Amino acid sequence: MDTKVLYVIAIAVASVSGGFYYFSGKAKKLDVDAAKNMTYSAHGVHLTQTDEQGNLYVRAEIKQLQQDMQQKTSQIDQLSAVMYKQGKADATFSARQANGYDDNRKIVLAGDVIVTNLSDQGNMEFRTDEITGYPKTRELETQHQVIVQSPSSEFVSQGLKANLNDGQYEFFKVRGKYAPNS
Repeated sequence: MDTKVLYVIAIAVASVSGGFYYFSGKAKKLDVDAAKNMTYSAHGVHLTQTDEQGNLYVRAEIKQLQQDMQQKTSQIDQLSAVMYKQGKADATFSARQANGYDDNRKIVLAGDVIVTNLSDQGNMEFRTDEITGYPKTRELETQHQVIVQSPSSEFVSQGLKANLNDGQYEFFKVRGKYAPNS
């Protein structure tokens, strides 16, 4: 046989084989977009996260976590977390449940929520049944009743807006006692 004929036969066989392989396997190919529809679940999660400079940013312990990649939401049971600022513990959070939205840009803590702002002047503790946090901006807000305890006072507020970066707090319909340390 002529070399030219052998090349033509080889190309024809390769084309038929390639076409058969391509079209028969197409139905069995993994759809990359299907991975976005997955829901992940984990138990006993221990999380450590750093910021862009490599400094410790948050540590958390979670009893159970479910994350929906398509909706960009997460459901958390038994959350206990510590946020850090410049490598030093700055705030603690605990709640029976938490729901994260928009890739955890917004987190709603619910059920026996305790948030403590740690500072050299003394810790300020907030107890409520629900509070919304924005981790990137380190802000908190709620319309629910909040019991506030600090070294110099204890009072109840019907709602709260807090900025943990600069320690600015806004309380609404405050009731309580103020007793300065002497």
